[in-house]
Amino acid sequence: MKFISWNIDSINAALTSSSERALLSKNVLSSLIEYNPDVVAIQETKLPSDGPSKKHLEILKDMFPNYKIVWNSSVEPARKGYAGTMFLYKDTLNPSVTYPAISAPGTMDYEGRIITLEFDKFFLTQVYTPNAGDGLNRLDERQAWDIKYAEYLASLDKEKYVIATGDFNVAHREIDLAHPNSNHNSPGFTDEEREGFTNLLAKGFTDTFRYIHGDVTGAYTWWAQRVKTSKINNSGWRIDYWLVSDRIADKVIRSEMIDSGPRQDHTPILLEIDL
Repeated sequence: MKFISWNIDSINAALTSSSERALLSKNVLSSLIEYNPDVVAIQETKLPSDGPSKKHLEILKDMFPNYKIVWNSSVEPARKGYAGTMFLYKDTLNPSVTYPAISAPGTMDYEGRIITLEFDKFFLTQVYTPNAGDGLNRLDERQAWDIKYAEYLASLDKEKYVIATGDFNVAHREIDLAHPNSNHNSPGFTDEEREGFTNLLAKGFTDTFRYIHGDVTGAYTWWAQRVKTSKINNSGWRIDYWLVSDRIADKVIRSEMIDSGPRQDHTPILLEIDL
């Protein structure tokens, strides 16, 4: 099976705006169908609480014919038009869909951060992990989230295989970002967040990119928009992942980034696995 994950940073913009950045986003989104994915996971949709509009759904149906669409949007008491996740999956598939709450702190459970698809033999779940925030003002909540999320994945793993993807908002190792020394204690590269990801993997999960590619360097999934030359200079971070239960790691065929051209921010990631 073939899966794609992408933090799109506003699906509304990608589908309806005519700005230069939005057109770049739409081009990337349109290109994903060429991979013939069984499932596409999208994070940071930034949709209203009631989800995509009729126009959004019409455009998506045109771009992804023969796919079903499910979503999880931020709802009160959380901020409106914030975070959010979405799955597009082939209509020949028939998963059960859940929108888990994990007893996370603050409003995190209301921010549309997790969707899980249950198939006969495995779970496919995506996450948009909360950022530690400017000045690390949300780091304590982020640490609590990491514990709760790891427990959630472990609970799924007791039932059947797990494939987990999304924007985990952490560069796990120094080789996962271009400038580890100058970014130490920046959001996404604190000791606490890195330890949280280590603890998650220790519960029985494999980082498929590292499993396939070893300690290769210079491979990133995100480049800061605020720095115009970040992607040109490959000054990036690897913060988007495909994880699988350890016992199916040997089933992974490919785990890699999809080229998003000149568009900065996140790039899509691909997993191909023989289940």
